[in-house]
Amino acid sequence: MAKKGDWVQIHNIVLPPEERSSALPEDTKVNPLEMWVKGYLTEDAEIGEVAEVITRTGRHTKGTVVKVNPYFEHNFGFFVPEVLEIGDQVRKITFGGED
Repeated sequence: MAKKGDWVQIHNIVLPPEERSSALPEDTKVNPLEMWVKGYLTEDAEIGEVAEVITRTGRHTKGTVVKVNPYFEHNFGFFVPEVLEIGDQVRKITFGGED
């Protein structure tokens, strides 16, 4: 259970596919327009419940709670040894040596 004031992420369908513009590319207009927002809960809520949040900019919005204390989960992939060599080469070219 997330408590009032907890930092959460909510999700909402802004427009279902049938309400989207016909001017969109075919592969876009067959999907809903979705919104994910992070903010502070205004009341206690469970994941999966519709709740209101206040964003960092003070906007009030509602959606389904999907995460409590969300964080960035992306990364830049696996280690690539060649990237270290590129850095050494750039340093040598730019500064004229390895030091």
